[in-house]
This record gives sequence, C-alpha cells and structure tokens, in this order.
Amino acid sequence: MMVTLSSLDKLNAISVTLEKLKKDYPNLVEKLFDMVNLTRAFQFKYQYMGCLIMDEDPCQCAPNFVSRSVLRLYKKELQKLKDDLDFQVLKQTFAEFRSTGYANISQLVLGMTPESLVGTSSIR
Repeated sequence: MMVTLSSLDKLNAISVTLEKLKKDYPNLVEKLFDMVNLTRAFQFKYQYMGCLIMDEDPCQCAPNFVSRSVLRLYKKELQKLKDDLDFQVLKQTFAEFRSTGYANISQLVLGMTPESLVGTSSIR
C-alpha cells in the first residue's frame, strides 16, 4: 500500500492539468478514463495501472489470484492507451505528479474533487 499526503495545491494543479489535457487531447483522456474505469471494475489497484503506464515494476501492487486471461485483456486495453500518438504527454503528466500518487490522479480522472482527496489516502 502506498500512503501519500496530498496537499490541496498539488491536487488542484493536477485537476487543472487534466482539464487542459481533456481540451487538448480529448481522445487520449477518453482512453485514460476508460482505463481507470476498467481498473476500478476489475478491482485492481490504481497504483498497478500507474506503474504499467510509467513502465515501473508493478510487483508490489500486482493483482493476486487473477486469471492470466484477465491480465492479458487488461494489458491489451492498456496498450491501446500507450499506443496513442500523444501518450508521452500523459506519461509526462504522471511523472510530474507521481509524488501525489497514481490513486489520486485516477480519482481526479473519474471526476472527484481535489477537496475530497485532501489528507492521507490509502486507496491503492
């Protein structure tokens, strides 16, 4: 579990950045939104998705007891996001806000407000 302390300023900055991405790269953000929803539907950790996006080792947060076919499907869907021509913009955004936590970024993508995420978060 990754515990992150998130300041309202950082969360607001991410929120503003996501809104700008939505305007400038609507298809990219739609694919990200779909991935975040898929992650939630499969009950995977947002940290796992973030690690895969950033090409980091997801060992600590990889889902347990999930069939290989489900993981293959998940990674195939994630690859669609990574194959987007503007993917580097998203990767750069995740890198910039890594310290705030992939779970917080994901929840902002889903439409939660920065105010609702302030404080200690243990969502994975």
